[in-house]
Amino acid sequence: MSTRTPTSRRLAVAVAAALVLGLGATACGSDGGTSSGSSASSNSSPGGAGSGAPKASGTVTVFAAASLKETFTDLGGKFEAANPGTKVTFNFGGSSSLATSINSGAPADVFAAASPVTMKTVTDAGGAAGQPATFVRNTLTIAVPKGNPKHIAGLKDLTASGVKVALCAKEVPCGAAAQSALKAAGVSLTPVTLEQDVKGALTKVELGEVDASLVYRTDVHADAAKIDGVDFPEAEKAVNDYPIAALAKAPNKGGAAAFVAYVQSPEARQVLTAAGFQTP
Repeated sequence: MSTRTPTSRRLAVAVAAALVLGLGATACGSDGGTSSGSSASSNSSPGGAGSGAPKASGTVTVFAAASLKETFTDLGGKFEAANPGTKVTFNFGGSSSLATSINSGAPADVFAAASPVTMKTVTDAGGAAGQPATFVRNTLTIAVPKGNPKHIAGLKDLTASGVKVALCAKEVPCGAAAQSALKAAGVSLTPVTLEQDVKGALTKVELGEVDASLVYRTDVHADAAKIDGVDFPEAEKAVNDYPIAALAKAPNKGGAAAFVAYVQSPEARQVLTAAGFQTP
């Protein structure tokens, strides 16, 4: 037999009702939290409001290795088309001289070098915004005039009597790579000229001032109407990685980040590999 009084029974009913109401409120709150979380997740998806994708506008100034001239000029036009209101300007040259200019305060948004060693001179000086990314690789070949009149078949043929050779200077990436390849082949030679970038070495062959030069395979590919290339096995001992980085003092930080991202995109990679570059 129950011993509860009418008052105690009424109190028990009231407490139970309060508990039911409390559980309902908790459930509603839980649903609201889930909905809010879904909304945040949607906003952080690629292309969403919270994606953080770099936005491009204005002029983007890119300092790039001379061997990137043809491909980057192409990519610059494609980037502008994909980002209305932007303009990409380039300064092409020897990577080491470009690095020196950047470290001296030259206004630039992006640096694309032909070797990690050259990029390191900029990162060591605190000039890069974040970690540089390797976006392509390049190998050397022997550039000769059309038809290869000296019948050059490998590095040892460059030492033959009467053969004039142009090399890049040792302090620039194409020169450092050439020295590595020559060392791997056990070849020692004295060039008639040392150039400050790979385009300079290639031009000497075009003008007929030398019989051969060690340049990047991509440079011969770009100049195939005038130049032939002779591949040699030791080139695999001197492969250059190409790093790219937005610069810490970039006047156009958003444009710099967007261009660096674009260079690593599948569309840009197609352009680069079609020109003879290798994927990293």
